Amino acid sequence: MRIHILIVALLAASLPVKGDSPKPAESTPTGHARPAFSWEHVPQYMHIRKAEKFTDAEIKYLASFPLLTFEKTTGHKTFQTTEDGTLAAAKAVKEVNPLTKILYYRNVIVHYSSYKANAEIEKMPGAFLVGRDRKTKLVRNVCEAYDLSNPKVRDWWVGHAKQMCADPAIDGLFFDGNIKVLSPAYLKRDIGDEKKAAQLAVYETMMGDARKALGPDKIMLANVLRVGQSKDDGLEAIKRFDGSYIEGFELAATQDQKKDNVAKGIEAFQKAARDGFMIAFTAGLSELNAEEGELNPQRTDEIRKGLSGDDNHSKRFEYLLALFLTCAEKHSYFLAHDGYGAEQSKVWMKRNPELERPLGEPKGPAVRDGYIYTREFAHAKVRLDIENEVGEIIWKKSDIK
Repeated sequence: MRIHILIVALLAASLPVKGDSPKPAESTPTGHARPAFSWEHVPQYMHIRKAEKFTDAEIKYLASFPLLTFEKTTGHKTFQTTEDGTLAAAKAVKEVNPLTKILYYRNVIVHYSSYKANAEIEKMPGAFLVGRDRKTKLVRNVCEAYDLSNPKVRDWWVGHAKQMCADPAIDGLFFDGNIKVLSPAYLKRDIGDEKKAAQLAVYETMMGDARKALGPDKIMLANVLRVGQSKDDGLEAIKRFDGSYIEGFELAATQDQKKDNVAKGIEAFQKAARDGFMIAFTAGLSELNAEEGELNPQRTDEIRKGLSGDDNHSKRFEYLLALFLTCAEKHSYFLAHDGYGAEQSKVWMKRNPELERPLGEPKGPAVRDGYIYTREFAHAKVRLDIENEVGEIIWKKSDIK
């Protein structure tokens, strides 16, 4: 009888208790590898590039973020290559704040210039996809695309990622372009059904190889959550990684579809965040440039117009922040931007006072009523209307300075 009681007790202890944190994904890095997180204020993310060396003031600013990605071309004009520019910036940030988690940018399929590693692949036979009329610059008619069905290409890509992430100043890898590979239609017309199928067939293998190469203590953050790019909007694809970067939240084939796409995006964000995945949510402070084709579902790149005015900027910011707070869970991070280039940005290094206000933990998940969502935090109430693109955050008066 005593043995029976002991076994029952042990089984009960192993069962999840209501209110426990969600179980992290199998690939989630160890606790010390994850970025710092606090509900004290809105948790923030930074994603940036600058061709020249960052100034001391900029490094200090960057070091204030728990999670940071240095985009392609970082420091390449000063240091000649993206690798050396990124490492120089990362080491400078680490000297100010060793706890900032820094990710190195790599695109899964698009071949960008300014990388030292390019010297090897540009001599490799069959490294790039070839389209109609022997065309090789298939991405926006500007860049080549890797042929992932070539095992030498995959080995080169994973090997370079491993080499960069071996430096203690780099905490993990930012995977971009995943959606381009996973989207059944992307480049299919150019390269044909067979070659497109070959890319999809080896993608999972390459991502698995990357995890083995980087090890469990390096963060793998990928651009995979996106409405309309798969049947489940990326919720299966994210399982290969520790989390997802989010952009293009409002992309739609037509303007009328936007509110439904945003609703689906909210659902995917909420599900992934509750399942324990990291989320780096980014959104533009200005409107999409439709003239550049961003409402075309074949385009997965987000190009924004310049900021048009302080009043529009303020309303847009509150809407984006309300959208984020509707979805955020532990290890969700927020960035509203006007582009990733520090040289052109009008908001670079400018602190928004909304992000400095006390927030506190959420009192529960958001409640949906049609296209309106409400959620309450310890120090704020959030109302989000995605049909009219209006967000409202009511901060406790005692917390407003």
